[in-house]
Amino acid sequence: MDKEFLENITFDELALGQQASLNKTLKQEDISLFAVMSGDVNPAHMDPVFAKSDIFRGIVGHGMWSGSLISALLGTVLPGPVTIYLEQDIKFRKPVRIGDNITITLIVRDKRSDKPIVTFDCKGVNQRGDIVIEGLATVLAPTQKIRVARADLPHIEIHNHDRFQAIIQSWRPSAQRLFIR
Repeated sequence: MDKEFLENITFDELALGQQASLNKTLKQEDISLFAVMSGDVNPAHMDPVFAKSDIFRGIVGHGMWSGSLISALLGTVLPGPVTIYLEQDIKFRKPVRIGDNITITLIVRDKRSDKPIVTFDCKGVNQRGDIVIEGLATVLAPTQKIRVARADLPHIEIHNHDRFQAIIQSWRPSAQRLFIR
């Protein structure tokens, strides 16, 4: 895959059975960033103490993190730039945990004859071969060939500053004495 440019595959170039894949490993930073962007701060994703007692017995990634990998593959590889995501029907089969390496594969399932609409089979598999997500995605495929420079993404760091909580707590009694007098 070209790291500097994105080139689409037009509706006419797409063939039934054609496929593309990408893989990504879920990191704690991905969970934190997804929570910031989506507002989904469900303790199953954010609170290790809570998560130990829930159904998954530990922190799990947001289901839509896996779904967003499908969107990334559709928008950058197959069919690529100018693709419009119309519909999805996905099922989350197993939780994705920090350190899981997920391979998302899209396969052209159907092409409509009256419009440039394409349906893809979608599947995400972890490093153990477990299906974690599967379903269908329907897109309006590009009809014009384009090649564009890949966008430069900003460097983002997420800091949780929990390490300062002990210091803050240790000063709290002193601060109260200063202001109560």
